[in-house]
Amino acid sequence: MSDAPENYEMVSIYRLDPEVQEDLLSNARECVFNWCTRDQWPMGVIMSCLWKDGRMWLTAGAHRHRISAVRRNPQVSIVITSTGTHLGGGKTVTIKGRCTIHEDAETKSWFYPAFSDHLHPGNDKMARGFESMLDSPLRVVLEVEPVKFVTYDGVKMALHSRGKLDESSLGQPSESDTLRLQREIERRGLG
Repeated sequence: MSDAPENYEMVSIYRLDPEVQEDLLSNARECVFNWCTRDQWPMGVIMSCLWKDGRMWLTAGAHRHRISAVRRNPQVSIVITSTGTHLGGGKTVTIKGRCTIHEDAETKSWFYPAFSDHLHPGNDKMARGFESMLDSPLRVVLEVEPVKFVTYDGVKMALHSRGKLDESSLGQPSESDTLRLQREIERRGLG
């Protein structure tokens, strides 16, 4: 078991285990999709999503602001939380990625049914009705290819806080929790 931390300044050590990360991504039905506007303001909206083949897939009307923003700058991020899932709360995945916009029939032909089934599991009637509403000439499909994952497991942090976490469960701290944390401590005269 590990010693309890003194504070919560170093949280990058509480990463999701790979199988938990995959479970969360595979079961997520909603995410926050983020992009930058023309004047570089970050924006985000909640969107339905589908994790498939190591990519996050979403859809929107081609006339949405986020689509023109992605055409200008394909660098996006996606944030997913475990709240409301079988995993309970306190787990998150942030994906930093590159977004490709698909308008081809081949992509839409597999995406619409898979997306609809994912959002309406066990209810074929609802899934098929949703699928038919998606199939419009103005709709595009977004594919986000991950460049980086940032994950967090609040259960690990809670166990660590009580001195009940096996040290082997802790990840290596990120640069923000080593170099940048030390610089901030020095800047404030705390070290």
